This record gives sequence, structure tokens and C-alpha cells, in this order.
Amino acid sequence: MPFGLIHYNAPGDTFEEFVQYAATTGFDSIEVMIYDVWPKDAEFDPTRAHEAKAILDKHGIAASALTAANDFVQLDPAAIQQQVDRMQQVSQLAQILGTNVLRTEGGQPKDAVAPEKWAEAIAGCLKACVPFCQDMNIKLAVDNHGVVSNDPNVLLPALEAVGSEYIGSNLDTMNLRWWGNAVADLPGIYKALAPYVFHTHMKDGTGSRAEYKGAVLGHGEIPLMTAVNALKEAGYNGVWCAEWEGKTDKAQGYADCLAWMKANCPG
Repeated sequence: MPFGLIHYNAPGDTFEEFVQYAATTGFDSIEVMIYDVWPKDAEFDPTRAHEAKAILDKHGIAASALTAANDFVQLDPAAIQQQVDRMQQVSQLAQILGTNVLRTEGGQPKDAVAPEKWAEAIAGCLKACVPFCQDMNIKLAVDNHGVVSNDPNVLLPALEAVGSEYIGSNLDTMNLRWWGNAVADLPGIYKALAPYVFHTHMKDGTGSRAEYKGAVLGHGEIPLMTAVNALKEAGYNGVWCAEWEGKTDKAQGYADCLAWMKANCPG
């Protein structure tokens, strides 16, 4: 399943329509969003995951990862345990879908956790998840996402502090720039993260924060090939997963991203 896309900003009004688009366009896999199989505010019920797996199988598409939508910026023991318990349930859904990768959030800023404690908080939650990850063969791929884990001085220390083969990264090539990292600094960040990467979001665009604009792969300012080369050198053999945040035709945007990946990423 070398070439995939995330179920986000994508064609299809239903999950099956999206999966059908992926199959007919030439993708091999998709990243399933948690709300595809566990709607917000619904009780935990594996039924939807079984239904989603049947749709994936029908169209010959694999699940490369399941989005966890967790929040690991926690220091309170009760809050940490709540996150761990939920992640075990999400892991059950991932197993039904046929993937052992959870795209994991760092978390959201909050008054209870000072910024200088973010790495410690994320690492503490990750460490608390390691026992069930070992038992279930689940890998947590922490996304560089939002205002917390896009800071390499938060994400890298958190990963290093855990030091487990079950804990790694989802490398989003654009988000680091969106956060405010300089384009010139991105190759070094990619290289530092590459040994930890379990999954990718191949994403392009220009600018940061309010100035950010999404683009088809190869049409923004992101030095994508430095990310590809860093991952190749680190021995990455996972999916190349496109995420397109453009504002025009979704079907064409993702198709163009696929064409770029097939031309530039190992198959």
C-alpha cells in the first residue's frame, strides 16, 4: 500500500463514495478518520469499523492508519488514564480495519499545562500507552500538527524520552512550515524526524498561519524531495499518504498529488 490519501478535504459525500474515488483514481490505501468509525459523542461500538472494513475490502483499498483524535497534553493522572483507556478502544477499531498505526495527536494547549511542560506531558501519555501497544502490536505515529507538536523542540524530545519501537511520528511535510518554521530549516527537521516515522502526510503549500495556502504536491514552497530522501535514507517503507488542502477541484487535486508521489516516491 505505497500510495494513499487521508479522508479529509476529499471527494465523496459518504465513506464508500470516498473509498470508491480512491480506488478508481489509483490509490492503494487511505487513512481512515476516527469519525468514520466512531462518530463524535457516540458510544463505543465496533460495528461501524466492521462496516468500514467491508467497504475497504469491496474496493480493494487498505487502511494505512486510523486517526486517533487524542489529546496528550495532560499531566493529571486521571486525565492521562482517560486518554489511555480511550486509545485502547481506538486501537481495537484499528485492528478491525486491518492497520496497526494510529495517527496520534500531540494535543492542545491548555491552562493546566505550561508550554515548557508540553514535551513532558506528551511523553508521559505515550509511555502510559506503551504496555497496551506492545500487547496489541499498535504503533502510535505522533503527528506534527497544531501549535504544540509542530515545534520540533517539543516533538523530538517527547519521542526521545519514550524510546520505544511502538512510538514514532507521522511526518506532515507542510505543517512544520505552517507553524512558522523557516523553509530553509525544514530539511534538517525532516532528517531528525525520519528515523521515527511510521506514516506520512505528503503536503505542499506556501506561507504560515494566516498566510498559509495549500497546493498540489510540487507546486508549493516545501522542499518535498528532501523529506523523501531523508525517509529513504532512514529505511522508511510505509505509505506515502497525500493530504491536499487546496480550495479548487478536490478530485483533481488529489489525483495530481498521486501523480507526483508516483513520480518521486519509492513504490
